[in-house]
Amino acid sequence: MIKRFGESVNLEKKYKHRPGVYAILWDSKDLLVTYQDSPHEEMQLPGGGVDSGEHLLHALHREVLEETGWSISQPKKIGVYRRFAYLPDYRIWAEKVCHIYFARPLIKRSLPLEMGHLAVWMSPLDASRELANDGDKDFIQRYFRLK
Repeated sequence: MIKRFGESVNLEKKYKHRPGVYAILWDSKDLLVTYQDSPHEEMQLPGGGVDSGEHLLHALHREVLEETGWSISQPKKIGVYRRFAYLPDYRIWAEKVCHIYFARPLIKRSLPLEMGHLAVWMSPLDASRELANDGDKDFIQRYFRLK
């Protein structure tokens, strides 16, 4: 059974299945997270939706590069969780199945490619407090034994 976070399911809404990949990027001291300023300001694990026909690992590398400007190495899947949410960028209600990976930030290739994103370094403890998504916070807290 997959753990669920966030809003309760609203039976009056039709949800679209939307898999996503997200990375805990650790350099042995701090985590690389992303600040997104729109549609509202929040700190997030780098990642996002998997395109139709796209492999999870390809999507992970693409999304991290788009949101942070960094390439990654040694991705290892550590878990999955589910959340139901409205996605304003796509104007849909989604059942998000979030695949979480641990990886190492390798090389900063550019500034973030996605508008409204900024790469931010912070401690695991700060990330466990600052990330907007409870599922992401839970993975940080469990992975770094902060609970």
